[in-house]
Amino acid sequence: MENDMRSIGEMARDSGLGVSALRFYDRAGVLVPAWVDPVSGYRWYGPEQLEEARVLVRLRRAGMPLADIRLVLAAWPGADTDLVGKLLTAHLRRLEAGLSEARGEFSALRDLLAHRENPMTSFRSATALLPGSELIAAIDAVRYAVGTDPELPVLGGVLFDLEDGALHVVATDRYRLAVARAAVSEHGSEVAQVVVPAPLVDGMRAVLSGGEPVRFSVDGGRVTVEAGDRRMTGDCLDHDFPDYRRLVQLPAGRRALVDVPAFDDAVRNGPVRTQDPSEGDGAACDVSVLEVTDDGTVTVRGDGEDGGGADRGADGDAGDGPRRVAVNRRFLLDALAAGARDRLILEFGAPTAPITIRRPDDEATFSLLMPVSLEG
Repeated sequence: MENDMRSIGEMARDSGLGVSALRFYDRAGVLVPAWVDPVSGYRWYGPEQLEEARVLVRLRRAGMPLADIRLVLAAWPGADTDLVGKLLTAHLRRLEAGLSEARGEFSALRDLLAHRENPMTSFRSATALLPGSELIAAIDAVRYAVGTDPELPVLGGVLFDLEDGALHVVATDRYRLAVARAAVSEHGSEVAQVVVPAPLVDGMRAVLSGGEPVRFSVDGGRVTVEAGDRRMTGDCLDHDFPDYRRLVQLPAGRRALVDVPAFDDAVRNGPVRTQDPSEGDGAACDVSVLEVTDDGTVTVRGDGEDGGGADRGADGDAGDGPRRVAVNRRFLLDALAAGARDRLILEFGAPTAPITIRRPDDEATFSLLMPVSLEG
């Protein structure tokens, strides 16, 4: 029988659906394997199911609800074109109506934006003195999170927020956010928030050394860093940066202290799954599934490992427990490196909430990582 069928891996390769997506659609009763080995639990798909899987890929990309997808696939083998045509037409009408509503809402939002100012970014004159080591550490803690999307140029810079005797340095690319605090030794009463483009930030970092004080100054739309006889200056970005203070207002979660070298090794060499490019934000990435226990132990789980009673087959099916969260592995490794400590605190909320990575001795410097959905 197996000679006429595709394994779940072969089906994933030929159809464009990820293995995890095939498992999900099996559990949802949308695309059920033709045969499951009663001994091994391994899934096998019939030849005719390849076309159905490819149809499913297109329907998912078009955003069709799961209930309608189930009906389309049920009618597909019998070539009930009338029912399928009606379902496609109905979904297209919903999309068109939704697009019309979205355009109206966006038009209203643009009108609102035209009549208000974002107070987060303000070009003003301000000067502060701080140890070079403080500014170096702050830049190094956030630089990895700078965005590269040309459609969002403001995220291609680093926010320097000088206020209340401290310099907060912030970067985000939407999927991760890093915040660092540098203590200021001397400053006036001035307040300044400026977004510095990433190349200029790198230039600022290059002139710094940890053993001497640094003068950080803002004059209108220009920022200058002076360390000894070295100086770097340049123009800031004329864009409004998101209010990071609102983004970090998260409820307390389960906290776990991890040994960074050991945890880094576990993440780097542990189980990993590849996110289907058609899932989530459309970007392919390696995903690590983390599980935290009541005693604060964090484990890197395989996509199908059973951490506590989950029913699974040999091809790795397992439900995600409430204490599991999936993250982009590269982002996690970058955040661990940026934490620059042998021990870090990982804070877990709900599976859909960001993971927070903090320093035990400096919780004002931290990273947030958005979770990755494991469902297709």
